[in-house]
Amino acid sequence: MGSVQTNCYFVYEEGKKKILVFDPADGGAHLYQTFKEKGFEVAAILLTHAHFDHISGCNELRKLAGVKVYAWEKEQPLCDDPALNVSEMTGRPVTVTVDEYLKEGAVLQIEGMEVKLIGTPGHTQGSCCFYFEKEGILISGDTLFEGSVGRTDFPTGSGAVLSRSLKEKLMCLPEEVKVYPGHGGFTTIGEEKRYNPFCA
Repeated sequence: MGSVQTNCYFVYEEGKKKILVFDPADGGAHLYQTFKEKGFEVAAILLTHAHFDHISGCNELRKLAGVKVYAWEKEQPLCDDPALNVSEMTGRPVTVTVDEYLKEGAVLQIEGMEVKLIGTPGHTQGSCCFYFEKEGILISGDTLFEGSVGRTDFPTGSGAVLSRSLKEKLMCLPEEVKVYPGHGGFTTIGEEKRYNPFCA
């Protein structure tokens, strides 16, 4: 979605219609209407980080769906500041009000789904991943891509910190875990351990 082709994911239990939406990148009204037409109902919005290309549709979707927005507590400065979240640079400044800032390792249970926040700073100071441990699914935002990682030259980014996050937080997950990044195609932890130069 949007100008830089950001991946927006929605997750639901088989046979059920309540969904968790991750990183509504743009077109909040379009997302809401599309979900409604398909019979889905938004239960919550979760943000992997607050760069403009991951939050631009958030406020509209939240208003229409009447749900809470969740993010890691370390990302609050970017949620509140168009200069830090780089939206000011694009000429379309945006901020997002988060209803609940989560702590590292927090486990959310929403509509029968259980997801854990893994803090993975580096792309931004408050970048995080969301891990469905039972299902072996990781929503990685811009922390980990197929064969690469997110850039670290925007405000609060750090290559050294990102490298630690990869090695200490993600590469220790089971190799069969499926990774769904903020941009590009999906991969697995095992593939990235073997072929991603940033994860060596």
